[in-house]
Amino acid sequence: MAYPSLFHPDIETLSPGNLAGLQNLKWEKQRQYLAENSRFYGVKLAGALRRELTLDDLQDLPLTDKEELRASQEGNYPLGDYVACSPDKVVRIHRTSGTTGRALILANSAKDAEVIAQQGARGMWASGLRPSDRVVHCLNYQMWTGGLTDHLTLEATGATVLPYGVGGTTRLIEVIRDLGINVISSTPSYPALLEKTLREEFKLKPRDLGLRLALFGGEAGLDNAAFREAMEETWGFGVRNANFGLSEVMSTMGSQCEHTTDLHFLSGDVVFLEILDTRSGQRLKLEDGASGELVCTHLEKECQPLLRYRTRDVITVTGAQTCSCGRRSFRFRVTGRTDDMFNVRGVNVFPSAIHKVITSANAIASGHFRILLNGPGPYDRVNIRAEAAEHVLQDDWRGIARELEKRIRDTIGASADVDIVAFESLPRTDGKTSLVERV
Repeated sequence: MAYPSLFHPDIETLSPGNLAGLQNLKWEKQRQYLAENSRFYGVKLAGALRRELTLDDLQDLPLTDKEELRASQEGNYPLGDYVACSPDKVVRIHRTSGTTGRALILANSAKDAEVIAQQGARGMWASGLRPSDRVVHCLNYQMWTGGLTDHLTLEATGATVLPYGVGGTTRLIEVIRDLGINVISSTPSYPALLEKTLREEFKLKPRDLGLRLALFGGEAGLDNAAFREAMEETWGFGVRNANFGLSEVMSTMGSQCEHTTDLHFLSGDVVFLEILDTRSGQRLKLEDGASGELVCTHLEKECQPLLRYRTRDVITVTGAQTCSCGRRSFRFRVTGRTDDMFNVRGVNVFPSAIHKVITSANAIASGHFRILLNGPGPYDRVNIRAEAAEHVLQDDWRGIARELEKRIRDTIGASADVDIVAFESLPRTDGKTSLVERV
């Protein structure tokens, strides 16, 4: 059966001018909703929402950050005073991992949940998922949005979804073979764990599973052509960064199509974004080459609407013209996060930049590594533990280390000390893999 190439063609083909018109209409309704229902923004903005306020005017308002939301929930536990709907409208709650401070509690109304599912389906469809597919979803279902919420976005495309979760790689391989699964949804580091199990327990190669498509999210590196091509060569599936988003804003706002390794911004009808210069904080024009922190404002959200929310993601716009897939949304890459950046002798370094260097050296390195940071910084150099590629001899490790140090210095401008370890000596995980270890 032939399927349309776009999930929401009326939205995905909007010209920038027509999209701006739609955003302005939605913002006026959302502004009034916030003015009438958000105690948090009523206090924070001292009544500014009750006056005429355009999307262009937002740049004069203060930003909202996660610590404010956490403080709001500490004072009004569990949902915070930025909840703008009545309690009986809340149909689902999630929580973040709470790695720093108390976990953030996320609430959605039925309308919110539907919008999130449709946005996610738009992204999964762009990445190639269709109703004829059977997809196994391998993200954590225990409270986190990556499990249930992303499951529902997969279902919204019409595809058949198997809710597997994390753990049990042996059983997962058996299920994929038994049920004719042809698509996997997971973190991009997870296939390395499956590859090891396939080899050691089944004596099979990754291509033997017959997967045609991998929908990834949650980790950096998928805009790296070398990393993507190596995985496609090993597994035989198409690799897509399918669900860039934030649980607090929209679970999926950006996805790759088959024509580019960049992300399409697909949520312009429900999220207004700004790109702010990381030094001055000034709003940048959305054009090719613009690079700065992504800031989001909901145009549609009932439960926990956010205004000028700091995502901490640093993005670079890579294309503003119509893509070969037919989508008119701009394209971008995530180049780092302001909260995981560290300083080496005056050079700001993002872990994602090191990831790109090491995964590009796939003839000598496996692509698995850890950054070791001792103390709060700044640092004299960055210490890295990196795996050798599978067939590299130990006698060659010293030379590999010097080569990686040179590539890091030439690409990033920071000095590095690289310690090479044996292939598969670093742990493979079924969840998000942290690239940074603080020692």
